[in-house]
Amino acid sequence: MRRRLMCAVMLLVWAGSAFAGSLWNDNTNWFADARPGRVGDIITVMVDEQTDASDEATMGVTKTSNNNINNGADGTGILKFIRGLTFTTANSATGDGSVERTHSATTTLACLVTEVLPNGNLVIEGTRDVRTSDEILQIQLAGVIRPQDVNADNQINSRLIANAEIAVKGRGILSRTQKPGVITQILQTVF
Repeated sequence: MRRRLMCAVMLLVWAGSAFAGSLWNDNTNWFADARPGRVGDIITVMVDEQTDASDEATMGVTKTSNNNINNGADGTGILKFIRGLTFTTANSATGDGSVERTHSATTTLACLVTEVLPNGNLVIEGTRDVRTSDEILQIQLAGVIRPQDVNADNQINSRLIANAEIAVKGRGILSRTQKPGVITQILQTVF
């Protein structure tokens, strides 16, 4: 009897110390996938964006103005010498323009949850810098996601992000050569 009591006490002491200093997460849910839901959680965004835009415009303006004075009309005062004077003005202008743009961005970007909204949606933000030779390509993403849209691998497609702001910026030699010069910028501003 004494031996059984001693074993029970040792078992209780061992069990209490095992749970107090456990290395494992005791709140693990073995039946459901872990979803992001706290500030600081990391979510992988699969960026797959393509845009095609085409704008076309045609404009035509015509203006005609006629002013005349009859041959039989006499001028009055100092304008008595004016007889049979006719003014005719015609202006016309036409213009055509079209713009076509195609953009594509495909990458994987890890984003942080920066805010949890009252309805449970998450605000995410992420930035990635990629350096190639002397060029730095910076990808920035911000938006709002629903936790239930995140898959079991903790990933979400960029098309499921509300209020998405995706920016791709380049810095370096290539970006500088594509930018117009100072004089061209001034002329474009003035004209």
